Amino acid sequence: MSLEGTTGVVLGRREYESLLDAAETYREALVIRLCGDVGLRPAELTRLTIGDVEQVRIDPPRYLVRVPTGDDAGGRTAYLPTRVERELKRYARSNDLSSDDRIFTVTPRRLQMLVSDVADRASDLFDDPGLADVSTSNLRQYFAHTALVDHDVNPRVVKSAGGWRSFEALESYLPEPTDTEIVEAFDAVEGPSRPRSGDHRSGPAVSDDSVVRLLLAASDRYALVRLDADGYVERWNRSAAAMFGYRAGEIVGTHVSAFYTDDAVEDGVPERTLSTALDESGYETDGWRVHKDGSQFRATETVSPLRDDQGHHRGFAVFVRDATAVHEELEGVRERRDELDRLYAVSQRHRAVTDALLESTDHEEVETATCAALTDGRAYEFAWIDRATMSDRRRKWRASSGIDPGAVERVVPDEWRGDGSGTGVDRSDPAITGETEGGAVTVADDVGATLDDDAFAGAVARVPLGYGDTVYGTLAVATERPGAFEDDERAWLETIGRQVGYAIAAIRRRNLLLSDRVIELEIACRDDRSFFVDASRKLGCRFELDSLVSIEESTQLYYVWLEGASPSDVFDLADAAPGIEDCRLIETDEDGWRVEFVIESSCPIVTLTEYGVTVHEAVFEGGSATITGDCAADADVRTILDGLRSTFPDSELLGKREAERTVQTAREFREGLEDRLTDRQEAALRAAYFGGYYDWPRESTAEEVADAMGVSSPTLHNHLRKGQHELLRTFFDDPDE
Repeated sequence: MSLEGTTGVVLGRREYESLLDAAETYREALVIRLCGDVGLRPAELTRLTIGDVEQVRIDPPRYLVRVPTGDDAGGRTAYLPTRVERELKRYARSNDLSSDDRIFTVTPRRLQMLVSDVADRASDLFDDPGLADVSTSNLRQYFAHTALVDHDVNPRVVKSAGGWRSFEALESYLPEPTDTEIVEAFDAVEGPSRPRSGDHRSGPAVSDDSVVRLLLAASDRYALVRLDADGYVERWNRSAAAMFGYRAGEIVGTHVSAFYTDDAVEDGVPERTLSTALDESGYETDGWRVHKDGSQFRATETVSPLRDDQGHHRGFAVFVRDATAVHEELEGVRERRDELDRLYAVSQRHRAVTDALLESTDHEEVETATCAALTDGRAYEFAWIDRATMSDRRRKWRASSGIDPGAVERVVPDEWRGDGSGTGVDRSDPAITGETEGGAVTVADDVGATLDDDAFAGAVARVPLGYGDTVYGTLAVATERPGAFEDDERAWLETIGRQVGYAIAAIRRRNLLLSDRVIELEIACRDDRSFFVDASRKLGCRFELDSLVSIEESTQLYYVWLEGASPSDVFDLADAAPGIEDCRLIETDEDGWRVEFVIESSCPIVTLTEYGVTVHEAVFEGGSATITGDCAADADVRTILDGLRSTFPDSELLGKREAERTVQTAREFREGLEDRLTDRQEAALRAAYFGGYYDWPRESTAEEVADAMGVSSPTLHNHLRKGQHELLRTFFDDPDE
């Protein structure tokens, strides 16, 4: 190497490799390569991002980099060798860089200093004072010289890729052609010479060795290594150096086991591979191999014994292919397949739960069938459902599958145990508070427990079983599957929580409708979590429920009769109550007011309704609610009270009695309605109905019906309104009133 100043230095391959060897970090080596192998300037490096790299060929992969210039002139395109692209991507991943982040967040001057530091280090390391003067300009000159001279790249391409403005800048790297080069360059102009008669000469033959060298040079994924008879490296070419990272002087004379992992060496894999190849005249294997820096890569390896003319064993030829990309792709496919298998197993269990719910006939069967369906497969090891019993603030395990009920407590995660009172109850547990938080799934990872037959180590998830604002309990499932309870599975569990809640509510209501006998309940609630209990205490007023209309799952309309306080005072309290969406005055009477409330929070009446109780009366007075209603004769009253107390702890059962269900026949309904209607009201309703007044589009107008009856239109409307009012009152209200 001659050092003729910062612009006249021409680096050779050996000096360039010395600089790379002196680089102590990936960052230093990457800067050296981007300048020396790609021809980038320091200012261009400071603007470079991963997004500027573009793959333009797939097999073999080839890359270009769109070099940003930082001005209005646009960028240029440079060639990015595959090895440099890999190092660039690896550097970006290790530093968690996105495609838009700058790779080097420093000034151009700082990158120049970095190269200077590496050059000084190389000068000391290899005892070569000339290396100390190497700069980024010398690296770009090395790029030009290598491309033009060593690889015979078209000067126009080099000029464009390197960003030189003129060919004069490249001329110093182009040597004067020799006579032979001149002749060979123009030989094609003469055209091929025809052989004379009898002249069987042909062009120069291409040897097999040349073909092999061309194939190896075409990719850095293949290497050919020659070993002696004892397995020591005898020949080391550029393809092997590119793959393993060793220079010939470092590896020749080293045993082939240097390329194997420590575990493989301990198991005798290298010796066994050579022995098998010798016995079977060749052997192909695959496994992990080791780079010089200690990193591992996946490789396929073909080992062929070499023999001389007399058949004596002289060594081995080892053809190595870097199969890391294929292995990673295969592993990715396998992981995706395993993931799909796991998701399919989970979806099967969730479909099984749906089928089980359709066949269940009572609350307990719903819980038992749900747990059994979830654990009948590979998705979950075990499952259980619990309900909170507020009378003693203890957890009651109601159903389980795959695990003995007595062992459930061992699997409950520590973070779910709550306040440390020893009860095993978390005061924030949705099963205690009744707050479903939208049915959100709670997951505890790294749960470990010792069971009777085996040990469990995995994850546990739980979801509230709710309908509306009522929570019937919590479902917990445990699994040892890796990567369990991701977003999709959480969404499925939330759906199961709602399905089970709906099923329990539907079964309770169905049982009530089909029951011939009912249990009449009288319940008191003094819990100020209820707005009407709280308002009656603060204002000294009285609320009496007229009707409740369910608008949505969590929204109800309450029509109540108010006495003892002005509506404005009640509305002031309602404005501050988080669960009251709206309220308005409907009717004013000398004894009180009829008021409408839009409520989006839990209420004792709604909670009882969702547990299968038909509420007939509810009076809120003096900070206490007295609620009467009935439920099916086979209903579990304790479960109903526990469910009410889980949301409104200050509640109690005042009394209960069994009674026959009062059934009103259709005939009795019509007779009761006839008693309420006057003759003129009934006649007006009949004439309007049969005359098509209620059809759409109408067959008759009000005037036509009035003319037929011989009355005026206002008189007809008066009779119709009063008749419709009595009809609706008979349907919605107590017919005995």
